[in-house]
This record gives sequence, structure tokens and C-alpha cells, in this order.
Amino acid sequence: MTILNPNAAAYADKVRLRVSGICIQDDKLLLVRHQATIANNCFWAPPGGGLQFGETVEACLQREFFEETGLQVAVKRFLFLNEFLQPPLHAIELFFEVQILGGQAATGYDPESPADQQLIEEVAFLPMSEIRKIPQPDKHKILHYLINLDDLFGMTHQFAR
Repeated sequence: MTILNPNAAAYADKVRLRVSGICIQDDKLLLVRHQATIANNCFWAPPGGGLQFGETVEACLQREFFEETGLQVAVKRFLFLNEFLQPPLHAIELFFEVQILGGQAATGYDPESPADQQLIEEVAFLPMSEIRKIPQPDKHKILHYLINLDDLFGMTHQFAR
């Protein structure tokens, strides 16, 4: 049986549509470290979050980026789709290239969660050498087999297996 962090329970037992941004600056990838959700110590992933009813994908990614990182971004090209399936969590994730327009990178928040139940712990630009050191269970699947950061611009899709 999978043990889920109680702070992530709102995301369980439903399929979510998420949008995430790939932001590379000075050969470093912007990542957000979340509290452990399932059987990991933490979870590093590109910034992003769930689409709300009536919200465009572009507006969602801009909102989520600002909430999580304090950065204003322009949404550029669609890169790839990822299916995340680790019951009780299930998400279809759309990844886009983003460009920073303004703001300062800072650890953000999730306005839907109370202050004492925030999942975001850190925001950081990490070089590939640091990303490789993160244990696989503690980072998003799209980061597992990268040779270099440019590989993120050549992915097509990642289906759950």
C-alpha cells in the first residue's frame, strides 16, 4: 500500500491536467523541491501545477510559475507530454519552454494550501552535475536519463509504464 503525505491528499484519486515550464538560464534548470509525497525524501520537478476550469494553459503556467517561483514568464513552444501515474496520484503533464520576463527567483507557495501544509521547500537553478546527484526517486521522471539539459527540447512524450 502506498503511503501518501497528508498534505498531498487533495491531489489523490483523480486525474489532473498539469502544465509545467522548462526554464534554463546559464546552463542551469529551474527546479522546485517539494516535500515528499509518496515514498521519497523530497521531489524535485520543474515549476508547474494544475489547470483550473476556465483557465487557459498559458495563463495557468504563468500563474503557477509566479506562485511557485516569484518569476513572471512568457510561455513559448510546447515541448512534450508526460503521463505521471503513481497511485493514488495520476496526472497528464504538458511541458512548455518558458522565458523569464521579470521577478526574482524565490521559494513560493501554494495558495490552495494552509501555511502549515505547504509542499514547496526550495526553488533553485541547478546545473546538470547537481541534477545527476539527486536520487531517481527524488526527482521527476523526465530528469532521470538526461545527458544534458538540451535533451529536454528533444523529448516527444513519456507515457506511464
